[in-house]
Amino acid sequence: MDFRLAIAEQILVALPEVSLTAADVASMLEVPPDTKMGDYAFPCFKLSKALRKSPVMIADQLAGAIQADFIARVESVRGYLNFFIDRAIYAERVLTAADAQGDRYGSDNSVESKCVVLDYSSINIAKRFHIGHLSTTMIGNSLYKLYKFFGWKAVGVNHLGDWGTQFGKMIAAYKKWGDRETVERGGVDEMVKLYVRFHKEAENDPSLEDEGRAWFKKIEDGDEEALSIFNWFKEVTLKDAQKTYELLGVTFDSYAGESFYNDKMGPIVDELRAKGLLKEDQGAMIVDLEPYGMPPALILRSDGATLYLTRDLAAAKYRKDTYNFDKSLYVVAYQQDLHFKQLFKVLELMGYEWAKDCEHVSFGMVSYEGQTLSTREGRVVYLDDLLHQAIQKARDIIKEKSPSLENKDEIARQIGVGAVVFFVLYNNRIKDIDFWWDRALNFEGETGPYVMYTHARACSVLRKAEAQGLPEEAPDFAALADPEAQDVVRLIEQFPLILKNALERSEPSMITRFSADLAQAFNKFYYERRILDDDMGARAARLMLTRVSKNVIRVALSLIGLAAPERM
Repeated sequence: MDFRLAIAEQILVALPEVSLTAADVASMLEVPPDTKMGDYAFPCFKLSKALRKSPVMIADQLAGAIQADFIARVESVRGYLNFFIDRAIYAERVLTAADAQGDRYGSDNSVESKCVVLDYSSINIAKRFHIGHLSTTMIGNSLYKLYKFFGWKAVGVNHLGDWGTQFGKMIAAYKKWGDRETVERGGVDEMVKLYVRFHKEAENDPSLEDEGRAWFKKIEDGDEEALSIFNWFKEVTLKDAQKTYELLGVTFDSYAGESFYNDKMGPIVDELRAKGLLKEDQGAMIVDLEPYGMPPALILRSDGATLYLTRDLAAAKYRKDTYNFDKSLYVVAYQQDLHFKQLFKVLELMGYEWAKDCEHVSFGMVSYEGQTLSTREGRVVYLDDLLHQAIQKARDIIKEKSPSLENKDEIARQIGVGAVVFFVLYNNRIKDIDFWWDRALNFEGETGPYVMYTHARACSVLRKAEAQGLPEEAPDFAALADPEAQDVVRLIEQFPLILKNALERSEPSMITRFSADLAQAFNKFYYERRILDDDMGARAARLMLTRVSKNVIRVALSLIGLAAPERM
């Protein structure tokens, strides 16, 4: 039952002269900061002008006119109409609906055959996966899952950083000092060593830079040997990265990176020229965006080379042609705000009405213990190192506290990875993250392991109840009228709205924080109330609350990319 809508309908019955819909009135309802002031409050100030009455008079009139089985009482307080829902009816209707919908609770199933393309992670070829890539990877993964949960067709794209002169330098270094067996064995680390050696040698032999550029020109021209080595570098990098993606539980539908669009940029440049959008500026070709308050969009350098923007224009066109998306999201750090404003504006100027469906989902930067990340200065944390440390810590705790636990390694993986992912997704995405080892590996307080443990606790209660024999009596929902149970019910009722807002705002942190709030509320209920009560009606109601809480926590965790162990 949508209590907001039901209250709104009661208000409109009492005020037939108001020309508003129930949805309009429902949107005006507020949730008081203290439940002593009611479960919902309607500010009558908003109707004062239309009804030509004071808010106090309107509230008094409504308080005397509204009656419904689910409303315990209505109070008029200084122009506000405060609604107190019948606790037993509230618990019954919320829990019955959530229980019946099971894994689909929270999805309104309102979307059919819509498509969203999500561009996230976008790792660089021949470089190790570090914590700077964690935000884009996990925000994108969560949004991918959330859109699918609401019925969208989601396409996850890993737009690989696989273009540029650096790959010519990599090939030059490999041809001079590398061998296939060593690179296959050492993976990305070995490629990084070759790249570092190239730059050191180039300090004394500048001609190496020319060799690097020459090899990249061969890649651009489709030279068979250059492309063979280049594609092999990509295979080795993705093989390394795949191990990390598997730990994180992240998948993609496409790995089309920058190089994929090499033969698709020419038509874009021709189209810009044909539509009169290209202008020459000091030998380079630009789209003038000064009338829109932006610097010029650089399309071709003076030497004819393309840029990120050229490739992104080609990628946007390709994605629309291929997937016919209704939305296209780019999960990229906020430093690229201007780049995406320029991209979307150029698409709009090209006459593509779907430019309005493109959105930059920006997020904050990651620093390391108060300082910016720097590979050269050693201020970098490689993601596989972090995940394995977290898993080892979880394994040590399990050995100490639950030595007889089955599947220790798998559960340690779930807990360790969950701690890191939860840490990254807990705060609003636009906030910068200052990474500290002890914080990321913290298993106490509002953390992933805490929420997971709550899920396992609820599973334990349900197993114990089943072993004792489940009650045959109908649930006595009056047993859930206490404040602890009501806090849990209230959060469960809010879950669909939380998910809808998270989707609309591209904000997975709303789900992360919700899961922590629900875990805290359930634990308080667990400690304060006897779930396996001797009164079978009360036991049935409290077990229902436990079962629904467990299911909602599991769904919430799954939507942010975390597992929900049943034993810990």
